[in-house]
Amino acid sequence: MSNLSDYYKDLLHWEGQQYSQLVHEWPKELRDMLVSAFINAVSESSMKGSSCPIIPNSTNQSWGNQVEKYTIKKLNTAISGFSILKCHGNGYPDQILIQQASGCNIPLEVKATRDWNEKDTNRRVLTSSSTKLRVHFSAPIYHLLLTVLYSYQDGEQYATIDTIRLDFLEPSTTVNVRLEASVNHKILSDGSHHSKMI
Repeated sequence: MSNLSDYYKDLLHWEGQQYSQLVHEWPKELRDMLVSAFINAVSESSMKGSSCPIIPNSTNQSWGNQVEKYTIKKLNTAISGFSILKCHGNGYPDQILIQQASGCNIPLEVKATRDWNEKDTNRRVLTSSSTKLRVHFSAPIYHLLLTVLYSYQDGEQYATIDTIRLDFLEPSTTVNVRLEASVNHKILSDGSHHSKMI
């Protein structure tokens, strides 16, 4: 186990980047303002209990992606003082939450799941690269994780939005870190190791 601050420090080192602080403590005033803005947006948009249409024969991952897009679109029409934009490029974060008065850009990661189980140990991957953070955000950087909880009955082609959960991630937030190696076709094709096509 590590914390988010130490993870980013190590990540920058592994990437050969100069150290910069990529996660800061949330100011209470901003956090309270966001909680209020999201509560109002959920109410104004009639989010809870609304039905998100799902494309027939969608996979579980596709269900989650469709719920995420639906939720962001509805919230964006109703959230006061903030706007949500797609954060372009691969990796973390999905969205940029912009405070209109200050122009502060906040990394916003969106996840969707069918239930919330406090004992669930399934991974929710946040980030494996610092590139998007370094390109799109400047200090102070406050991280927000939005989880959409939804339900559906077998045979239904829509998901019902049940709850929105906000997690204001701090430098001290505990994270699991998994070092992994990967290959692709190019690396394997160019590799010096023995290979054989049969």
